[in-house]
Amino acid sequence: MSEKKQPGVWEGFKAFLMRGNVIDLAVAVVIGAAFTNIVNSVVKGIINPLVGAIGTKNLDSYSSCLEPHCTGTGDTATGVRIMWGSVLGATLSFVITAAVVYFLMVLPMSKFLARQAARQKAKENTQEVIEVSELEVLKEIRDALVAQRGSANSQH
Repeated sequence: MSEKKQPGVWEGFKAFLMRGNVIDLAVAVVIGAAFTNIVNSVVKGIINPLVGAIGTKNLDSYSSCLEPHCTGTGDTATGVRIMWGSVLGATLSFVITAAVVYFLMVLPMSKFLARQAARQKAKENTQEVIEVSELEVLKEIRDALVAQRGSANSQH
């Protein structure tokens, strides 16, 4: 009786790591972490100073107080503050990140894939036309041979 050997834990782990999706995901995480630094630099170096032309350079300092008496900053702050500047900064970071990812990665890749699909479809259509024309030529040869036999049989 032959017993199938179950793959070991190590072999299963190696197969999992060698799967394309895992490697793609790992690359995406590393690139995403590096890209986060770029976006944060853009927000702190460009967006915040532009906002600072109107008010303060640090979006985190924008807040509103729910109670009439908000005093102090940081750990010594009293009252209930809504830190809408932090939310605005995070939202700007997200929008910039999404725009860069879309315009520099998603859009070009989708255009590339659409061109590849169009080329593949054109190639398939050309192959189909060649197959049809070969079939037509074979039918014409068959009809010519049948006609030739028919005329040869009627002459005898």
